[in-house]
Amino acid sequence: METLEDKEFKEVSFLHRKDAGNKVLVFIFTYIFSTDHKTIAKQYLFGGLFWAFAGALISLIFRLQLGFPNLDLSWLQPILGDNIINGRLDPDFYLSMVTMHGTIMMFFVLTGAFLGTMGNLLIPLQIGARDMASGFLNMLSFWLYFLSGLIMFLSFFVETGAASSGWTAYPPLSALKEASQGSGAGMTLWIISMVIFIISNVMTSINFISTTINMRTEGLSFRRLPLTVWAFFFTAILSLLSFPVLFSALLLLFFDRSFGTSFFLTDIYIAGTHLPYKAGSPIIYQHLFWFLGHPEVYIAIFPAFGITSDVIATNARKPIFGYAAMVTSIFAIMILSFLVWAHHMFVSGMNPFLGSVFSLTSFIIAVPSSVKVFNWITTLWRGNIHFTTSMLFALGMVSFFITGGLTGLYVANSAIDIEVHDTYFVVAHFHLVMGSAAFFGFLCGVYHWFPKMFGRMMNKTLSYLHFWLTFVGVYLIFFPMHYLGMSGLPRRYYSFTNFDTFDAFSDLNAFITVAAILTFAGQFIFLFNFFRSIYKGKPAEANPWRATTLEWTTPAKVR
Repeated sequence: METLEDKEFKEVSFLHRKDAGNKVLVFIFTYIFSTDHKTIAKQYLFGGLFWAFAGALISLIFRLQLGFPNLDLSWLQPILGDNIINGRLDPDFYLSMVTMHGTIMMFFVLTGAFLGTMGNLLIPLQIGARDMASGFLNMLSFWLYFLSGLIMFLSFFVETGAASSGWTAYPPLSALKEASQGSGAGMTLWIISMVIFIISNVMTSINFISTTINMRTEGLSFRRLPLTVWAFFFTAILSLLSFPVLFSALLLLFFDRSFGTSFFLTDIYIAGTHLPYKAGSPIIYQHLFWFLGHPEVYIAIFPAFGITSDVIATNARKPIFGYAAMVTSIFAIMILSFLVWAHHMFVSGMNPFLGSVFSLTSFIIAVPSSVKVFNWITTLWRGNIHFTTSMLFALGMVSFFITGGLTGLYVANSAIDIEVHDTYFVVAHFHLVMGSAAFFGFLCGVYHWFPKMFGRMMNKTLSYLHFWLTFVGVYLIFFPMHYLGMSGLPRRYYSFTNFDTFDAFSDLNAFITVAAILTFAGQFIFLFNFFRSIYKGKPAEANPWRATTLEWTTPAKVR
């Protein structure tokens, strides 16, 4: 017979289990399936950090092959398995690493993580809104981003390996499963992953545009928006107009791969056998891809423009010089970015007159870019400059944008671009002007708004050390590549040891590889500083940088 004590014990146990269940549900809906824009921003941030280090690690693997082609890599076999053959990197795996590095850094880091982190955090706070226009859509966007990344990650483990057609996925290499080992199941997963990523990005863009237009606080007109919000607003418009074009291209590519259509294929022979494809054209895919591909450059760097502008103004203790000109220049770049796509295709056989038209528009887009640089420098002129870590990363971003932008004038000229196309000159150019500049803008934002996200300060000494190691390291990696490109060294080659002309640059390739390894090692300083500061950093003041934007008027929760 059940006693009173037994009954009370059961009731207490039930209440404990119920309380534990409630805590689990609270945790799930507070930190996992959250609709709060600040939590979603942190989810994107942690996801972006994972992909940034994965993408950088992949680049080190193929840089080891390039820098030290005779190095015995058997020590990597426990990790890479059959991709190490007789102590050397498998050539097909090398091409997969190049493809995945470009895809991860372009889309999952500089586009998805950058937009998702800084846009979600700052847009509602800087316009005085409670949250994004649709919290559910915001949550769904992140989980589609997560699903896309998961599928891309799983493609490493299929039997035929990850995609190896380059991050641009040009057909016929991407359209024919028989073309190479990396054109098999890994390529199919690449397409599926990118389609889901595009859906996520379009959802995010709709949310950003709706929030900026409809949810500004009373009295905050468009003429008074912070430049960071303007940058995300124009980025969202760019994404909404250009990513669906890539979606259609990938859909047609999937049909060619799986259903025997001929959108991008014609007169293909494999091992002497004529394949039944007619009337397609791989050039059509290039047009569709670069109609997204060139706006994608600005989708990645527009947020860095806005963040850098606000950080420079804050730490120079001056309003940004030429606010209207800054907004107008971003708008002009957005419009012109849709008119320059074929300057990536000067060697595709296009009509020379058409090439001269795209060359002209490519030169014109340098004008609003120069306006931005002039305004940043003028804002610094006679300012009361405070060299915080975020300010250093903002200045680093400007430096990379100037350096990489100047080389952009060379590749905009069709006569010169034909000579340096697909050489290391192009690699150096876009890694400086877009990759490094955008990444420094991302880090600038992380350092500047870390106190707002976590209520604590990052360690100054470690932050400065991280900046200088990264800033110097980036120039040591990419500046010598200009010389390699002007000497004709082609990109994507597995090894140059069989070419007497190119083998002369082996020492310089080794130098670049060592610089890349040291720069990558420096990022662990950032990781240590970041995660340690979340829990043990000095509690932050309400407005540690003395900024004038709205987000600093709200309290930050200290972990």
